[in-house]
Amino acid sequence: MIAASDAIWDNKAACGRSYKVTCTGATNKGVPHPCTGQSVVVRIVDYCPPGCRGTIDLSQEAFSIIANPEAGKSTLNLIRFEMFMKMQEIWSDGR
Repeated sequence: MIAASDAIWDNKAACGRSYKVTCTGATNKGVPHPCTGQSVVVRIVDYCPPGCRGTIDLSQEAFSIIANPEAGKSTLNLIRFEMFMKMQEIWSDGR
């Protein structure tokens, strides 16, 4: 589960949307290679208020799947999951 900042909150429309999240790199010098190489699918359930320091705020459980928890922060790739699944269907149908 995650909280979304204004960057993707979309006036509450983002609530309930699912995203495939992958760590892409470090944001600080503390952990130079924080990524595990895994992805996690999460659902937006809350709003991260102004001043939130990123696009999303992942739960500790979700973050630990994709990155070393000691990193604290990392750069992420987000793909809206419903769109990803639709693309998978198209590819598997050969369209």
